[in-house]
Amino acid sequence: MKNKIFLFSAILLGLVVEGCKKPVLHNGNSDSAVEMETPDTKDKMNTDAQIFAKPQVPVLCYHRISEGTKSEYKVSPTTFAAHMKILSDSGYHSISPAQLYNYLVYNKALPDKPFVISFDDSRAEHALIAAPVMEKYGFKAVFFIMTITYNKKNYMTTAQISALANKGNTIGLHSWDHTMVTKYKEAADWKKQVADPKKKLEKIIGKSVDYWAYPNGVFDHRGAAELSKYFKLSFSLSTKRDSLEPLQTVRRIIVPECTPQGLLKMMKRSFGK
Repeated sequence: MKNKIFLFSAILLGLVVEGCKKPVLHNGNSDSAVEMETPDTKDKMNTDAQIFAKPQVPVLCYHRISEGTKSEYKVSPTTFAAHMKILSDSGYHSISPAQLYNYLVYNKALPDKPFVISFDDSRAEHALIAAPVMEKYGFKAVFFIMTITYNKKNYMTTAQISALANKGNTIGLHSWDHTMVTKYKEAADWKKQVADPKKKLEKIIGKSVDYWAYPNGVFDHRGAAELSKYFKLSFSLSTKRDSLEPLQTVRRIIVPECTPQGLLKMMKRSFGK
């Protein structure tokens, strides 16, 4: 009788202990299941038509952050700081391209007044001037890199690119040497401008490079369709989107030298928010 009681108690204890264990996740960690879930294994993907119909999120595109001759592609450090301040004061929240992708494809929620900050051309001032200002307001950005510029004068070093990624920013590709996608005719062109630079950039940051910015913002349907083999999202400028490739033709606006209030008006006019 004692043996039967002992056996029953052992079985009962084993069930209780088993019921209290944390679930073992697919990667062997015991983190929360919610954190480990990935949308593409659980949620239904939107169609291209549904993605195209979703409200657009404002995406800002900066190039030069420096003093000097006035240009559509240049804002002064003072102006850039003023832009970040009014966006913060107005309740805007920067989001990553990954968050934008999950919103477009899986209807994932975004914070109030979301927007994306992006930088083209790998300029050194993006790391030296812009990044510290954004950190002040808790903003993150996506930096689109031309890989031909690595470690060259006035351009970011590989160490700076890696540091930006390690601080939670996104690193994207802007081609090897800024040749427009519409000029990629042969397989060798895609290898030179996209495939090889993507691999090199991934090696530098130790992460996948999933986002592209079109040189000069120029694209065609053929190029957009081909880029879908390499990237989750591709960013153009203010040109019309391709309804058949909405993920590869995400609109941005170039931010010129303008007042903070002027920036908010531009965002409202271009994106309705």
